[in-house]
Formats: sequence, structure tokens, C-alpha cells
Amino acid sequence: MEMHQVRYFLAVAQLLNFTRAAEECNVTQPSLTRAIKQLEAELGGDLFRRERPAAQLTELGQRMHPLLKQCFDAAAGARSLASSFKSGEVGALRIALTHSIDLALLIPHLNEIRRQFNRLELHFLRGTSREVGDFLKKGEAELGIAAEIDEAWDRLDAWPLFTESFDLVVGEAHRLAGRSPIELEDLRSEQLLNRTYCEHARRISSSLREHGIEHGHEISSERDLIELIEADIGVAMMPHTSPLPDKLKRAAVAGLDARRTVSLYGVAGRQRTAVANAVMRMLRGADWRGIAG
Repeated sequence: MEMHQVRYFLAVAQLLNFTRAAEECNVTQPSLTRAIKQLEAELGGDLFRRERPAAQLTELGQRMHPLLKQCFDAAAGARSLASSFKSGEVGALRIALTHSIDLALLIPHLNEIRRQFNRLELHFLRGTSREVGDFLKKGEAELGIAAEIDEAWDRLDAWPLFTESFDLVVGEAHRLAGRSPIELEDLRSEQLLNRTYCEHARRISSSLREHGIEHGHEISSERDLIELIEADIGVAMMPHTSPLPDKLKRAAVAGLDARRTVSLYGVAGRQRTAVANAVMRMLRGADWRGIAG
């Protein structure tokens, strides 16, 4: 089935006249008639009853009309979208982030990118550090942002953006709220919430364990973590860039060296879209000092 055959069919179905449909499609009537006969042969039945000077849709023609129109409209939409991408009017970006990276870090840069493209299509993928590496490896994402990617692949490029510390986060009514720095000794009686979705969770747990401090609960989402801290069910070590509601307070922990470096990842040698290249330049050139503390 060819698209010109579908176009001719739709023209005849609308005008109910082969001659006028040929004029509308800017082809000769024999060419239009021949194309429709080929379409009928492929579909296995007549689409029109030729009743000079008019033409009427057969039962098959009536059944096929909405399907062929949908097919034709989809093809036209695909051509239009392809043309927009080629001219730069439409930009698309697929970016993967680990669960511990706050999307708010990208918002100012995404707003700037939106001004450069008439239409911008953003696709965000979330996953563990290993999953983000897989997204990049399989081509499902052009860029990745993570504190660490669990993927030993020689084509994986990394550009460090900023390094930040981990703070202790407690509820506003907690006994440690308002104190900074907090001594490690003060944490031994606390129920610590372990952010299992964070790339550095094991490392932080190990560091605390060396000081005789054990995690009490394992949490698999940031939302659950916030609600548990607000309910004073536990406290947590969280990155400095993690957004907090007003009811939660953060403080440094003396004697605990817990930091992470957030990096931008890409695949070496792989062609990127104009949007991905623009975002890459923007993120690598940004001054992150105010955000990372």
C-alpha cells in the first residue's frame, strides 16, 4: 500500500467524483483510477461503485475509510515532525537520573534551553546507578546525571559538576534540631533511616558503623523518607542539594567525612541531538558553588 494510493482514495471519498478528485490531487484521471484499482486489488474488493458521473463508497470502502484516513494523517504527522526536527524547530532530549538526584538542579538550565527551541520534548528516565548506565549503553538516554554509575564501560564519559556534603536531617521538634555541628556521639541513640536508593548509601552506612552507629530502617523513596522524618520516626543523612520542607532541619556532623561528586555522563563517539549538546555545554559551564554549598 502506497501513501499516494491512500491520498487518492480519500480525495474520491470526499468528492465522490473521480475527475474532480484527480484535479484535486493534481494527477491525470487514468493515473488516479489505476492507483485506486491497485489499492482495491491489495484489499481484496471494490472500494467504490462507479455510477457516472458520481462514485459511491461500497461497504468495504466505508469500513476502510476511517482506517485509511488515520493511516494517512499519521504519515503526514510523521513527515511534519521529521521536517521540524531537521530544521531545528523541534528539539528532544532523553536524560537519565538516579533516584537520589533532585530534578530541581536542572530546572534553570531547562528553562534556558526552552528559549532556544520553538518546541522542546523532554523525556526523563529514573533508575539506580546501574540502570542509568544501561539507559546510556542501550541508547535510551543521551545524557545521564548521577553521583556514581555502576557500569565499567570504556565508552562512558564523565564530567564532574560539583561535590557536596551529606547533612543530618531531623524534624523541627527533634532534640538535635537547631544544633550544628552535631557530634557523632549524639547519633548513637538515634534511629537512622538508610536511603537505599542513594549510590552512596553503603559507603555512608560503613562510615557510621565504624563509629558504632547502625542504621535502623531501610527506605526506598525520598517521599517516604521525608514523611518518616517529619513523624519523628528517624533521622537521615541526606545530600546538601536535597530539597527539604520547612518542618525539617539540617545540620553538619562533626568528624564524619561523607561527600559525593555529582557528574554528567555521556557516551563517547555517539552522535547527540542539538538539545543534548546544548544541555551538556550549559551544565559543564555552570557555576554550581551556590547550589552545592
